[in-house]
Amino acid sequence: MAERLLVKGGLVIDPSQNIESVRDVLIEDGKIAEVRAGLSKQPGLKDAPVLDAQGLWVIPGLIDMHVHLREPGREGDETILTGTRAAARGGVTTVLAMPNTEPPVDTPSAVSFVKSKAVAEGAVRVLVAGAATVGQKGERLTEIVGMVRAGISAVTDDGRPMMNSELMRRALECCKDCGIPFIDHCEDEHLSAGACVNEGRAATAKGLRGMPWAGETVMVSRDIALSELTGAHVHIAHISAAQSVTAVRLAKKRGLNVTAEATPHHFTLCEEDAPGYDANFKMNPPLRSARDREAVLEGLADGTIDAVATDHAPHGPGKKALGLPLAPFGVIGLETSLALGITHLVGKKILSPKKLLERMSAAPARLLGLKDRGSLKKGMLADIALVHPGESWTVEARFESKSRNSPFIGMKLKGQVRATLVGGRAAFRHDHAL
Repeated sequence: MAERLLVKGGLVIDPSQNIESVRDVLIEDGKIAEVRAGLSKQPGLKDAPVLDAQGLWVIPGLIDMHVHLREPGREGDETILTGTRAAARGGVTTVLAMPNTEPPVDTPSAVSFVKSKAVAEGAVRVLVAGAATVGQKGERLTEIVGMVRAGISAVTDDGRPMMNSELMRRALECCKDCGIPFIDHCEDEHLSAGACVNEGRAATAKGLRGMPWAGETVMVSRDIALSELTGAHVHIAHISAAQSVTAVRLAKKRGLNVTAEATPHHFTLCEEDAPGYDANFKMNPPLRSARDREAVLEGLADGTIDAVATDHAPHGPGKKALGLPLAPFGVIGLETSLALGITHLVGKKILSPKKLLERMSAAPARLLGLKDRGSLKKGMLADIALVHPGESWTVEARFESKSRNSPFIGMKLKGQVRATLVGGRAAFRHDHAL
């Protein structure tokens, strides 16, 4: 007999089917069996277990295509177990793990290790990105074809740029042949060397070396050209500068195979929001000007920026205590991303709820070629989040993540994830919920 669960009476929001209405969702054997109103009244479903979702959004599980799980090698900062628990708490049901672990995921055997560990310990589904160059040193390409056979979903040297244009071209040609995207960390290291914040008034006032916007945009422009040359899918990670958004917009108008993502910290904060020398506001690319933030919001609104991804980058408290010049780049984000989207994108009418979920679930599924998730269509994986959209809460330094390096601690947000289902089974349930 099929294992069933009926999610009853929630506001189903599914961009892939243009649905935004109160319906029931029937799950059978881990997949979506039916979505329509009045299902709970069917005599054949009277004995099915029920999850009461009245007053809640019922949405496709979020897909975060930019997450650092730190395992292997940096288990003190995060593990696959704690990182995926953090994802579940945030309504995320699939993450794409970046390869800049220690050692980097740059061989088929390393890919197999992460995948098997994720199956054994992960609270949500884990996809793996393979490194583009051996050791992420930017000198020699990895066995991309071998890693594709081992199951990678993308290639990237994220955390560092590919400074060698010829090597970048060859990596893109290989990605095109394999049918996977190249996730592009765009940074000219010659322009950003020694900098820890954005180049501008805030950096000058603090006496710190800043990264100019051009350090990002020159690489975005180069890699748009290389995408045109090779036909490969270049996905611009964590876009932050207004000029970069314009470059991607123009590339799309020309029909090039270029997409982009923005992080919650770049659409929420700017350099002037960073207090003093708090290293929890240090990330790469840095928080930029208010005009840059506005451009990111415009890019999300008009579809230039396809997806929201967190760039979840855990660092233990000792590392962030080193202060701005010495602390590592990066902030965590899995547990706050949806609430930041609801508060700052939906709440300020930048995006409708349906558009927000398109950027956080349907679009990442499409960009990564995932045909079994990002939607509540019949036959899809029953990866679902139940969300109270109006519930207010204050971000506290209590996370499922092992690390606490969030710039949002103390911020009041709207939108609380009440439950997350992976394959129809609870991966997270909020206290006192449901």
